[in-house]
Amino acid sequence: MQRRDFLAAAGLATLTAVLPLNMSFGQEKKKAKVLYFSRSQGFEHDPVKLVNGGPSVSDKSLKKWGEKNNIEFVCTKDGTIFDGDLDQFDGFAFYTSGNLLAEKATDGSKAVSEEGMKRFLKAIEDGKGFVGFHAATDSMKTAGEPFENQENVHPYITMLGGEFIKHDAQQTAPMVITQPADLPWLKDKGEEFDLWDEWYALKNFNKDIHVILVQETAGMKGPSYNRPSFPATWAHNYGKGRAAYTSIGHLNRIWEDDDYAQFFGELIEWSIGRFDIDLTPNLDKVTPEASILQRK
Repeated sequence: MQRRDFLAAAGLATLTAVLPLNMSFGQEKKKAKVLYFSRSQGFEHDPVKLVNGGPSVSDKSLKKWGEKNNIEFVCTKDGTIFDGDLDQFDGFAFYTSGNLLAEKATDGSKAVSEEGMKRFLKAIEDGKGFVGFHAATDSMKTAGEPFENQENVHPYITMLGGEFIKHDAQQTAPMVITQPADLPWLKDKGEEFDLWDEWYALKNFNKDIHVILVQETAGMKGPSYNRPSFPATWAHNYGKGRAAYTSIGHLNRIWEDDDYAQFFGELIEWSIGRFDIDLTPNLDKVTPEASILQRK
């Protein structure tokens, strides 16, 4: 579906790029603390690999951005942290892969316990924030055929809002903006922007998500994208908490780009309540055929 078509369908064509409610940008920001968890039980992506035993590229990017925006990032791959004090954190950010409860991990890290996972999800439900980056949808995957939607997903997927299927070759693809008022970062991007990245095919979308960026599949190469357009970045409420996800972020150079670091940071700031956006569910309006995973 072309942008002009789904904007008309959603009734958004007359929206202008105004700042969200309760915007804190440009104002003094209250100190916040966010746990950045990057355990790779499955494939370990370059942005989360430790560099010579030191911080990963994504660790450095978030810490650099956090220093400018009064957010302390605690970066770890150790799943036992969820058995400890979670009240100290205002929110959580994940760049993870695989079954986080499984002991054997690609990066050698310790697993999240069953109780730790419950405590983590309860913390978000009770009001903390969450942002998932790229491979976060490749955690706690649902059993069954890959190109079929399932109903009985793990509570983590319910919180996150969608699930990874697979991807094909890296390529340039358009990210279509549903409404620029969602994030300050979007207001100067026009109707869409192009980016070279590894693009995930996704499924099992929550009906309550507010889609921010749409994966425009027209012109994309590879069988995973032989389907109608679908959500690529979204936000929604999870109980009293806020959860967001973006499929962007496979490559180191994206994390090293201050512009995209701002995008990632704004998602985090929204999740911890620094500003509000309109969370009206729009899945069926802007991506009405998102449940079609492969064209016949």
